[in-house]
Amino acid sequence: MGEIRRSQDRYALVFTLVLTILTADCSEFFFQPVWAADSSVPQVTVTAANRAEQIFKAAETRFNQEPANVLAAWQFARACFDLAELAAENAQRADFANRGIAACRQVIDRDPTNAAGHYYLGMNLAQLARTKNLGALKIVGEMEREFTTALALDPVFDFAGPDRNLAMLYHQAPGWPTSIGSKKKARTHLLQAVTRSPDYPENRLYLLEVYLDWDERKAVRDQIPSMERTLERARMKFAGAEWAASWADWERRWEKIKRKAYEKPKPAASPRQKQD
Repeated sequence: MGEIRRSQDRYALVFTLVLTILTADCSEFFFQPVWAADSSVPQVTVTAANRAEQIFKAAETRFNQEPANVLAAWQFARACFDLAELAAENAQRADFANRGIAACRQVIDRDPTNAAGHYYLGMNLAQLARTKNLGALKIVGEMEREFTTALALDPVFDFAGPDRNLAMLYHQAPGWPTSIGSKKKARTHLLQAVTRSPDYPENRLYLLEVYLDWDERKAVRDQIPSMERTLERARMKFAGAEWAASWADWERRWEKIKRKAYEKPKPAASPRQKQD
């Protein structure tokens, strides 16, 4: 059964990873689904939810039947992440995340060089962090280590997912001394993700969204023609029902990017809000 594609990634995410030093409750800022941050986006479709549940059940059955199979284990962990993404309550999200974390730790124990095991450990840790308050901040360092390890082992895994997730982490986390946020590192990893998987829409869309966040609107405008060509190629490459939810998300975000590229810049952030 094919994998359901998340809308990441933010997708990977396809979820947005955000940390903040301005609130005592950090849980709402970890890998939020896109629709959680934008009230104009409808809830995930019943079709997508049903597909995720079917994939989870199939992955769970295989994992239970072949507990020593590392491929079955990390695919189960991926399915856990996807259902955690759709969970309506923290208890359910934590349950899926913890099951995914346990499966990934089994993978890593058996094969420390398995990139997928490290990658989905980081992803499920992010889901678990969403259920925490200040305790979520303690998970950030482990997420960084797991994505960094995955990057070293297989930089193109999940369409340059390790670079993409590290970029999200560095972009949206508070800077030193509170956490690991770094504009320089975020830019480096985003550009690497685009270089390694240039036709995967999520990579370039997130790069352009970050440019907007940094008020680098000219950089966005300069890339509009090439982004249109990227999307045209991607529609041929990433086709089928498993990509429908991702395309709904990507197209919505692309229209928003083009609109905001020509808006007046927002007021400059105070020095306290800036990262390196």
